Amino acid sequence: MTQPAYSLCLTIVLHLLSLQHTAATEKPNVLLILVDDLKPAISCYGDTHAITPHLDRLIGRGMRFDAAYCNQAVCAPSRFTLMLGSHSTSTGLYGLGSRLRQTLPSAVTFPQHFAEHGYHTESLGKIFHVGHGNEGDPQSFAAPHFKDKVIEYLDPASTDGGQLTREEALFTNQKLGQIRSLPRGAAFESPVADDDDYADGRVATETIKRLHAAARKREQDGTPFFIAAGFVRPHLPFSAPQRYWDLYDREKLPLPEHEILPEGAPAVAGKRGGEIAAYKPVPVQGPFSTTLKRQLIHGYYASVSYVDAQIGRVLDGLDASGLADNTIVVLWGDHGFHLGDLGIWTKHTNYEQATHIPIAIIAPGVTLPGSHCSQPIETVDLFPTISELAGLPRPAGPQPIDGLSLVPVLKDPTAWVRRHAFHAYPKKKLGRAIRTPRYRLVEWRSFDAAKADAEYELYDYEKDPLETRNLATESPDVVARLKKVLDGYPQPVSRKKSPPKK
Repeated sequence: MTQPAYSLCLTIVLHLLSLQHTAATEKPNVLLILVDDLKPAISCYGDTHAITPHLDRLIGRGMRFDAAYCNQAVCAPSRFTLMLGSHSTSTGLYGLGSRLRQTLPSAVTFPQHFAEHGYHTESLGKIFHVGHGNEGDPQSFAAPHFKDKVIEYLDPASTDGGQLTREEALFTNQKLGQIRSLPRGAAFESPVADDDDYADGRVATETIKRLHAAARKREQDGTPFFIAAGFVRPHLPFSAPQRYWDLYDREKLPLPEHEILPEGAPAVAGKRGGEIAAYKPVPVQGPFSTTLKRQLIHGYYASVSYVDAQIGRVLDGLDASGLADNTIVVLWGDHGFHLGDLGIWTKHTNYEQATHIPIAIIAPGVTLPGSHCSQPIETVDLFPTISELAGLPRPAGPQPIDGLSLVPVLKDPTAWVRRHAFHAYPKKKLGRAIRTPRYRLVEWRSFDAAKADAEYELYDYEKDPLETRNLATESPDVVARLKKVLDGYPQPVSRKKSPPKK
C-alpha cells in the first residue's frame, strides 16, 4: 500500500472511530426516580395541601402526565410492569412474592436493554420489590445494588423496645412463617432527626455520589449512565423527621369525603383492613377514630414532603454534575394510596385512588418545560418511551411488550397515543379494568370462568368522581362499548402460586 493510500485509510478509520465515540457521548443519560405509594399528592398536580417545592421544580422541567395509571396497585407487580414493559396479565407476575426469573428466566428488563446498548447501569434504594419471599432481580443491573431499609424506626417505642416487627420481617424475608406471632410496629413516628437518619436520606446521598462518579466516567470514556433511584416514603410506616410534620396543620388536612364502598359494587371489589392493620394503633377490626384518621393523613403528607426534599437534593446533585442538559429524568409513583376514601386505606384495589399515579418525563431538547398531557397513559409505556428517546431500538422481549411509546405526545401534547389505560388486580377473582378520560369499567371474573359469569363495575368520573355508585346496570350501552375494548386484550395468564403475604 502506498503512503498516500495508507494515510487515507488511517484517516478514514480515525474518522469512523471519532464518529463512534461522538455517537456514544451524545447518547442521553437516564435517571429514573421511583417513589413508593406516591399518589398525585403534589402541589403542581393540584393538591393544595401538599408542600412539594422540589417535586414541583422537577416536574416543571418537562411534561406532567395528569392521567397516568399503574397497571397493578401493589409494589412488586407494579415494578415488574415498569421493568418489563408488560402487564401482569401478560406475565402472571401478580404477587408480592412473585420471582421474575422463575417465571421469565430470559426476560430483558429496562436496564438490561440499556446495558446491551452501551449504558452503565446502577440501582439504589427500592427498585424491584425485595421481601415477602421475593429477592428482586440482581442481574438487571451492572453494579451491585445499593440496598437500604423499607420499614425503619428510630424510636424504640415504635417497635416495643427494638423487637422485630411484622412488616420488618416481611420486607427482610425473615420468619415468614411466623408473621402473626410478631408485634406490630408503629404506623408513624416523628423524631427530631437528620434526613440521612432514614433510608431515603441515605439513598439520596449515595445517588448524588453515583451521579458525580458517572459524570467522571462519561468524561473519561463517553459511557452514558442509567441510574435508578428508589425512595420508600410515603410507604408505611410514616416515619419522617419532625420538621416535615411541622410543615402541616393537622386540623386543616382533608378528611375523606366518602367512606362507604360504592353502592351496587361486587363484594370482591371492596377492601377493609389489610396492610394498614399490621401497624399500631390501628384497630384490627372496627372503625377508625377521627384522631387516628388525622394522624395517618398527617403522616402521609409529612412523608411526601420528606421524600420531596430528598428528590430536591438529587436534582441539585444532577445539576452540579453538569449533565442535566443531557439526562432524561423520569418521575414515577408505583401506585396510588387510599387515605380513607371509600373506607379504604393503602392500595390493593382497582379504584381511582389506588391506581392514579404521577408520571413526569424531562427530556432536554424534546419536552417543553411546564407542559402537561391529559390523555391516559400506563406504567408499561415508560420502557419503550425512554428507549426511543435514547435512540435505542424498541424493546422486543422475549417477554410481551405491552407499552406504547409516548414520544409523539412528548413532542406534541395533543397527539393521542392511547384512548384508555388498562390495569388489573387479582383477588378471589381477577379484576381487569379500562380507564378512559371519563369512565372506568372493571370486569371481575375467575380465570377459568365464562364471560357470562362476570361481574362489572362502571364509574362516571364526570358525574361521580368519588365513586359512590356502580352504574353498570344503569348504563348498558357504555358497558357494552368498553367490554369490546377489554375483550380485545389477550386472555390473562393464570395466577402463579407465591408465598402468602401475611
